[in-house]
Amino acid sequence: MRIVLGEVLTAIVTPFDSDGAVDYERFRSLARYLVDHGSDGLVVCGTTGESPTLSNDEKLELWRAAVDAVGDSATIVAGTGTYSTAHSIHLTEEATEIGVDGVLVVTPYYNKPPQRGLVAHFGAVAAATHLPVVVYNIPSRVVINIEPETMAQLAGIENVRAVKQAYPDLDHARRIVDLGLALYAGDDDLILPFLELGGVGGVCVHTHVVGPAVKRMIELYRAGDHDGARRIDEELRPAIELLRVAPNPIAIKAALSLIGEDAGGLRLPLLPATDDEVARVRDCLERAGVLAAV
Repeated sequence: MRIVLGEVLTAIVTPFDSDGAVDYERFRSLARYLVDHGSDGLVVCGTTGESPTLSNDEKLELWRAAVDAVGDSATIVAGTGTYSTAHSIHLTEEATEIGVDGVLVVTPYYNKPPQRGLVAHFGAVAAATHLPVVVYNIPSRVVINIEPETMAQLAGIENVRAVKQAYPDLDHARRIVDLGLALYAGDDDLILPFLELGGVGGVCVHTHVVGPAVKRMIELYRAGDHDGARRIDEELRPAIELLRVAPNPIAIKAALSLIGEDAGGLRLPLLPATDDEVARVRDCLERAGVLAAV
Protein backbone atom coordinates (compact mmCIF):
# COMPACT_ATOMS: atom_id res chain seq x y z
CA MET A 1 0.00 0.00 0.00
CA ARG A 2 1.29 3.45 -0.93
CA ILE A 3 -0.35 6.46 0.66
CA VAL A 4 0.05 8.95 -2.13
CA LEU A 5 -2.13 11.93 -1.34
CA GLY A 6 -3.62 11.24 2.10
CA GLU A 7 -6.31 8.93 3.41
CA VAL A 8 -9.38 11.18 3.45
CA LEU A 9 -9.82 13.25 0.30
CA THR A 10 -13.03 15.24 0.06
CA ALA A 11 -14.44 15.91 -3.40
CA ILE A 12 -15.34 19.49 -2.59
CA VAL A 13 -18.49 21.15 -3.90
CA THR A 14 -18.25 24.37 -5.88
CA PRO A 15 -20.11 27.22 -4.15
CA PHE A 16 -22.12 29.60 -6.32
CA ASP A 17 -23.47 33.02 -5.45
CA SER A 18 -27.05 34.21 -5.97
CA ASP A 19 -26.26 35.06 -9.60
CA GLY A 20 -24.85 31.60 -10.32
CA ALA A 21 -21.23 32.73 -10.44
CA VAL A 22 -18.50 30.78 -8.66
CA ASP A 23 -18.06 32.18 -5.14
CA TYR A 24 -14.31 31.87 -4.70
CA GLU A 25 -14.22 33.34 -1.20
CA ARG A 26 -16.86 30.91 -0.03
CA PHE A 27 -14.85 28.14 -1.69
CA ARG A 28 -11.73 29.13 0.23
CA SER A 29 -13.69 29.17 3.49
CA LEU A 30 -15.20 25.76 2.81
CA ALA A 31 -11.78 24.34 1.89
CA ARG A 32 -10.38 25.49 5.24
CA TYR A 33 -13.41 24.06 7.06
CA LEU A 34 -12.98 20.65 5.44
CA VAL A 35 -9.25 20.49 6.19
CA ASP A 36 -9.99 21.44 9.80
CA HIS A 37 -12.60 18.65 9.94
CA GLY A 38 -10.83 15.48 8.89
CA SER A 39 -9.79 15.96 5.26
CA ASP A 40 -6.17 15.26 4.34
CA GLY A 41 -6.77 16.72 0.92
CA LEU A 42 -9.34 18.00 -1.54
CA VAL A 43 -10.36 16.92 -5.01
CA VAL A 44 -11.26 20.13 -6.83
CA CYS A 45 -13.51 20.15 -9.91
CA GLY A 46 -14.66 16.57 -9.75
CA THR A 47 -18.22 15.34 -10.24
CA THR A 48 -19.22 16.75 -6.84
CA GLY A 49 -17.72 20.08 -7.88
CA GLU A 50 -20.08 20.19 -10.90
CA SER A 51 -17.11 20.09 -13.25
CA PRO A 52 -19.19 19.59 -16.44
CA THR A 53 -20.69 23.07 -15.99
CA LEU A 54 -17.45 24.87 -15.12
CA SER A 55 -15.45 26.76 -17.72
CA ASN A 56 -11.72 26.24 -18.12
CA ASP A 57 -11.03 29.61 -16.50
CA GLU A 58 -13.24 28.75 -13.53
CA LYS A 59 -11.45 25.45 -13.02
CA LEU A 60 -8.04 27.10 -13.11
CA GLU A 61 -9.14 29.75 -10.62
CA LEU A 62 -10.59 27.12 -8.28
CA TRP A 63 -7.31 25.20 -8.34
CA ARG A 64 -5.42 28.40 -7.59
CA ALA A 65 -7.81 29.22 -4.76
CA ALA A 66 -7.41 25.75 -3.24
CA VAL A 67 -3.62 25.89 -3.38
CA ASP A 68 -3.68 29.37 -1.87
CA ALA A 69 -6.17 28.53 0.90
CA VAL A 70 -4.98 25.14 2.13
CA GLY A 71 -2.08 24.04 -0.05
CA ASP A 72 0.34 24.33 2.86
CA SER A 73 -1.69 21.95 5.04
CA ALA A 74 -3.49 19.60 2.63
CA THR A 75 -3.04 18.00 -0.75
CA ILE A 76 -4.87 19.40 -3.76
CA VAL A 77 -5.95 17.03 -6.50
CA ALA A 78 -7.26 18.65 -9.66
CA GLY A 79 -10.01 16.95 -11.63
CA THR A 80 -8.55 17.31 -15.12
CA GLY A 81 -10.13 14.40 -16.95
CA THR A 82 -12.73 14.86 -19.70
CA TYR A 83 -13.95 12.82 -22.66
CA SER A 84 -11.36 14.54 -24.84
CA THR A 85 -7.73 13.48 -24.51
CA ALA A 86 -6.44 16.77 -25.88
CA HIS A 87 -8.59 18.77 -23.47
CA SER A 88 -7.54 16.56 -20.57
CA ILE A 89 -3.88 17.10 -21.46
CA HIS A 90 -4.39 20.86 -21.58
CA LEU A 91 -6.09 20.98 -18.18
CA THR A 92 -3.45 18.68 -16.69
CA GLU A 93 -0.65 20.93 -17.93
CA GLU A 94 -2.39 24.00 -16.50
CA ALA A 95 -3.02 22.31 -13.14
CA THR A 96 0.60 21.21 -12.95
CA GLU A 97 1.76 24.77 -13.58
CA ILE A 98 -0.56 26.07 -10.84
CA GLY A 99 1.08 23.77 -8.31
CA VAL A 100 -1.48 21.11 -7.37
CA ASP A 101 -0.27 17.83 -5.84
CA GLY A 102 -1.94 15.38 -8.20
CA VAL A 103 -4.57 15.00 -10.91
CA LEU A 104 -7.72 12.90 -11.03
CA VAL A 105 -8.46 11.60 -14.52
CA VAL A 106 -11.85 10.03 -15.10
CA THR A 107 -12.51 7.35 -17.69
CA PRO A 108 -13.61 9.17 -20.87
CA TYR A 109 -17.38 9.32 -20.86
CA TYR A 110 -20.00 9.30 -23.62
CA ASN A 111 -17.69 8.30 -26.50
CA LYS A 112 -17.13 4.74 -25.15
CA PRO A 113 -13.50 4.10 -26.18
CA PRO A 114 -12.22 0.51 -26.39
CA GLN A 115 -9.92 -0.72 -23.63
CA ARG A 116 -6.83 -0.06 -25.76
CA GLY A 117 -8.11 3.50 -26.18
CA LEU A 118 -8.21 3.88 -22.40
CA VAL A 119 -4.57 2.86 -22.15
CA ALA A 120 -3.62 5.37 -24.82
CA HIS A 121 -5.73 8.11 -23.19
CA PHE A 122 -4.34 7.72 -19.69
CA GLY A 123 -0.82 7.32 -21.05
CA ALA A 124 -1.05 10.57 -22.98
CA VAL A 125 -2.43 12.49 -20.02
CA ALA A 126 0.15 11.06 -17.63
CA ALA A 127 2.92 12.07 -20.03
CA ALA A 128 1.79 15.69 -19.70
CA THR A 129 2.76 15.92 -16.01
CA HIS A 130 5.25 14.71 -13.44
CA LEU A 131 2.50 14.61 -10.80
CA PRO A 132 0.79 11.48 -9.46
CA VAL A 133 -2.16 10.51 -11.64
CA VAL A 134 -5.25 9.03 -9.98
CA VAL A 135 -7.27 6.94 -12.41
CA TYR A 136 -11.00 7.31 -11.78
CA ASN A 137 -13.03 4.21 -12.62
CA ILE A 138 -16.78 4.85 -12.34
CA PRO A 139 -18.74 2.61 -14.72
CA SER A 140 -22.13 3.80 -13.45
CA ARG A 141 -21.50 7.25 -14.91
CA VAL A 142 -19.25 6.61 -17.90
CA VAL A 143 -20.84 3.35 -19.15
CA ILE A 144 -17.59 1.39 -19.52
CA ASN A 145 -15.47 -0.34 -16.87
CA ILE A 146 -11.68 -0.34 -16.80
CA GLU A 147 -11.08 -4.08 -16.98
CA PRO A 148 -8.44 -5.71 -14.74
CA GLU A 149 -6.15 -6.43 -17.66
CA THR A 150 -6.35 -2.78 -18.71
CA MET A 151 -5.66 -1.65 -15.14
CA ALA A 152 -2.52 -3.80 -15.17
CA GLN A 153 -1.32 -1.90 -18.24
CA LEU A 154 -2.08 1.43 -16.59
CA ALA A 155 -0.06 0.36 -13.55
CA GLY A 156 2.94 0.18 -15.87
CA ILE A 157 2.77 3.94 -16.49
CA GLU A 158 5.34 5.48 -14.13
CA ASN A 159 3.25 8.25 -12.58
CA VAL A 160 -0.09 6.43 -12.50
CA ARG A 161 -0.03 5.96 -8.74
CA ALA A 162 -3.59 5.43 -7.56
CA VAL A 163 -7.12 4.44 -8.51
CA LYS A 164 -10.37 5.96 -7.34
CA GLN A 165 -12.59 2.92 -7.68
CA ALA A 166 -16.35 3.57 -7.70
CA TYR A 167 -17.14 -0.05 -8.40
CA PRO A 168 -18.05 -2.57 -5.68
CA ASP A 169 -16.37 -5.67 -7.12
CA LEU A 170 -13.96 -6.65 -4.32
CA ASP A 171 -11.95 -9.02 -6.49
CA HIS A 172 -11.34 -6.19 -8.94
CA ALA A 173 -10.34 -3.90 -6.08
CA ARG A 174 -7.97 -6.51 -4.63
CA ARG A 175 -6.21 -6.79 -7.98
CA ILE A 176 -5.61 -3.03 -7.97
CA VAL A 177 -3.85 -3.35 -4.60
CA ASP A 178 -1.86 -6.32 -5.89
CA LEU A 179 -0.65 -4.15 -8.78
CA GLY A 180 0.94 -1.81 -6.23
CA LEU A 181 -1.49 1.03 -6.85
CA ALA A 182 -3.02 3.04 -4.02
CA LEU A 183 -6.71 2.11 -3.83
CA TYR A 184 -9.21 4.82 -2.91
CA ALA A 185 -12.91 4.13 -2.43
CA GLY A 186 -14.88 6.13 -4.96
CA ASP A 187 -18.16 5.36 -3.21
CA ASP A 188 -18.30 6.32 0.45
CA ASP A 189 -19.74 2.99 1.58
CA LEU A 190 -16.68 1.18 0.15
CA ILE A 191 -14.10 2.78 2.44
CA LEU A 192 -14.03 0.06 5.10
CA PRO A 193 -14.32 -2.88 2.66
CA PHE A 194 -11.42 -1.43 0.67
CA LEU A 195 -9.34 -0.88 3.82
CA GLU A 196 -9.78 -4.58 4.54
CA LEU A 197 -8.23 -5.30 1.12
CA GLY A 198 -5.26 -3.02 1.72
CA GLY A 199 -6.76 0.20 0.39
CA VAL A 200 -5.69 3.69 1.45
CA GLY A 201 -8.96 5.46 2.19
CA GLY A 202 -11.51 7.29 0.10
CA VAL A 203 -12.32 10.17 -2.17
CA CYS A 204 -15.45 11.10 -0.31
CA VAL A 205 -18.57 13.23 -0.42
CA HIS A 206 -20.11 12.58 3.01
CA THR A 207 -16.93 13.94 4.62
CA HIS A 208 -18.36 17.41 3.98
CA VAL A 209 -20.46 16.69 7.09
CA VAL A 210 -18.88 13.67 8.86
CA GLY A 211 -15.19 14.17 8.10
CA PRO A 212 -13.85 13.66 11.65
CA ALA A 213 -15.74 10.38 12.05
CA VAL A 214 -14.42 9.01 8.76
CA LYS A 215 -10.87 10.02 9.67
CA ARG A 216 -11.27 8.33 13.07
CA MET A 217 -12.60 5.16 11.45
CA ILE A 218 -9.51 4.89 9.27
CA GLU A 219 -7.21 5.64 12.19
CA LEU A 220 -8.81 2.89 14.28
CA TYR A 221 -8.50 0.41 11.44
CA ARG A 222 -4.84 1.27 10.94
CA ALA A 223 -4.24 0.85 14.68
CA GLY A 224 -5.72 -2.65 14.60
CA ASP A 225 -9.03 -1.78 16.26
CA HIS A 226 -11.12 -3.31 13.51
CA ASP A 227 -14.20 -3.65 15.70
CA GLY A 228 -14.04 0.04 16.55
CA ALA A 229 -13.73 0.90 12.87
CA ARG A 230 -16.73 -1.28 12.02
CA ARG A 231 -18.74 0.39 14.77
CA ILE A 232 -18.07 3.84 13.29
CA ASP A 233 -18.82 2.51 9.81
CA GLU A 234 -22.23 1.40 11.06
CA GLU A 235 -22.84 4.77 12.72
CA LEU A 236 -22.11 6.44 9.38
CA ARG A 237 -24.95 4.61 7.59
CA PRO A 238 -27.31 7.64 7.77
CA ALA A 239 -24.63 9.78 6.11
CA ILE A 240 -24.42 7.24 3.28
CA GLU A 241 -28.21 7.25 3.03
CA LEU A 242 -28.10 11.04 2.74
CA LEU A 243 -26.14 10.82 -0.49
CA ARG A 244 -28.90 8.76 -2.09
CA VAL A 245 -31.66 11.27 -1.44
CA ALA A 246 -30.91 13.06 -4.74
CA PRO A 247 -28.20 12.95 -7.43
CA ASN A 248 -24.83 14.22 -6.26
CA PRO A 249 -24.18 17.02 -5.31
CA ILE A 250 -27.79 18.08 -4.72
CA ALA A 251 -28.14 16.35 -1.34
CA ILE A 252 -24.73 17.29 0.03
CA LYS A 253 -25.28 20.96 -0.80
CA ALA A 254 -28.58 20.78 1.07
CA ALA A 255 -26.75 19.17 4.00
CA LEU A 256 -24.11 21.89 4.03
CA SER A 257 -26.80 24.53 4.17
CA LEU A 258 -28.44 22.79 7.12
CA ILE A 259 -25.20 22.72 9.13
CA GLY A 260 -24.45 26.38 8.43
CA GLU A 261 -21.87 25.93 5.66
CA ASP A 262 -24.06 27.10 2.79
CA ALA A 263 -22.55 26.56 -0.67
CA GLY A 264 -25.29 28.22 -2.70
CA GLY A 265 -27.33 26.68 -5.47
CA LEU A 266 -26.49 24.46 -8.42
CA ARG A 267 -26.06 24.97 -12.12
CA LEU A 268 -28.48 23.53 -14.63
CA PRO A 269 -29.21 20.79 -15.44
CA LEU A 270 -28.99 20.20 -11.68
CA LEU A 271 -31.52 21.86 -9.39
CA PRO A 272 -31.61 22.49 -5.62
CA ALA A 273 -33.19 19.91 -3.35
CA THR A 274 -36.98 20.00 -2.99
CA ASP A 275 -38.60 20.61 0.39
CA ASP A 276 -39.20 16.88 0.73
CA GLU A 277 -35.57 16.10 -0.11
CA VAL A 278 -34.35 18.70 2.39
CA ALA A 279 -36.50 17.08 5.07
CA ARG A 280 -35.02 13.67 4.26
CA VAL A 281 -31.49 15.10 4.36
CA ARG A 282 -32.24 16.68 7.75
CA ASP A 283 -33.46 13.33 9.06
CA CYS A 284 -30.24 11.66 7.92
CA LEU A 285 -28.13 14.34 9.60
CA GLU A 286 -30.08 13.97 12.82
CA ARG A 287 -29.66 10.19 12.84
CA ALA A 288 -25.95 10.62 12.09
CA GLY A 289 -25.63 12.91 15.11
CA VAL A 290 -24.62 15.91 13.01
CA LEU A 291 -27.79 17.91 13.74
CA ALA A 292 -29.87 17.93 16.88
CA ALA A 293 -33.38 16.59 16.37
CA VAL A 294 -36.06 19.28 16.23
